[in-house]
Amino acid sequence: MIPEELMRQVRRLQIATRRAVNEDFAGEYSSAFKGRGMEFAEVREYLPGDDVRAIDWNVTARTGSPYIKKYVEERELTVMFAVDLSASGQFGTCARLKNQTAAELCAVLAFAATRSNDKVGLLIFTDQEELYIPAAKGSRHVLRVIRELLNFEPMQRGTDIGAAVGMLTQVLKRRAVVFLVSDFMVPAMYPEGASSHSNRRGLVLDDHSQRMAGSNGRQPSLETALRLLNRRHDLIAVQVADERERLMPASGLIEFEDAETGERVTVDAGSSRVRHEFERMAHQTDRAIEEQFRRLGIDHLRVESGQSYVTALGRLFRQRERRR
Repeated sequence: MIPEELMRQVRRLQIATRRAVNEDFAGEYSSAFKGRGMEFAEVREYLPGDDVRAIDWNVTARTGSPYIKKYVEERELTVMFAVDLSASGQFGTCARLKNQTAAELCAVLAFAATRSNDKVGLLIFTDQEELYIPAAKGSRHVLRVIRELLNFEPMQRGTDIGAAVGMLTQVLKRRAVVFLVSDFMVPAMYPEGASSHSNRRGLVLDDHSQRMAGSNGRQPSLETALRLLNRRHDLIAVQVADERERLMPASGLIEFEDAETGERVTVDAGSSRVRHEFERMAHQTDRAIEEQFRRLGIDHLRVESGQSYVTALGRLFRQRERRR
């Protein structure tokens, strides 16, 4: 039995996303993500203006009149959402938490995929695989995916993006569009110039994270896993962030807690030097994340809680369409 409150949440989100997934948005989505190729549709008589390269010479010779082959795009795609629901997503100082932003963004994309008759699947992960729903078609299936995104309670709190990416590489047999949705707050994404003992929020990394990162703050397997998945599939990295992760308020002593490790540290937010260093490290990390995806040839979209993710997605779609 699905709780009534959850059903109300799903219905509210469905109404909101239907407004967002208008004809323009759906068209941009369809143009940005092409099908697997072209399939034969029919043979018809040649008409002035037709491409002569499409002439079917066998039929033309047999009938004595020119005929051409017509093809249509094989539209059906598999769209997979790989969503990081680790504890750091339970943070937000604007209109919604980062995890709520991730759920709404995936809902908009899922409904757009349904309108294009594409399959939709879901992987929820932390530092382990939490839930996997194979790709399928239909509005009922999409509503199930959205229910899980809104209501799922992970068993773990940490993050292992490399393991999730590796799992998808194994289970996805046909080429798919993969949206990897995370805040990417993992040591493997940190800039080399950042302290090996502090992450972008100024929090102490636990021993496990430091071992995962290695001596230079990088996780060797993550880049390899991302590169391999992107080679086999169409990978888009969606970074969900909050403005307070970049801007520290001038408000005296603040105690930070790492949501994934429980580690705590107190900083003097009244100090302009501390605030400047916090912001410097945040911008440095954001640039490093963007550069890493650029170097790997992976599309990267940054979305902040409280801002319009529909506008950001539309911009990404148009950029992809221009590259084709």
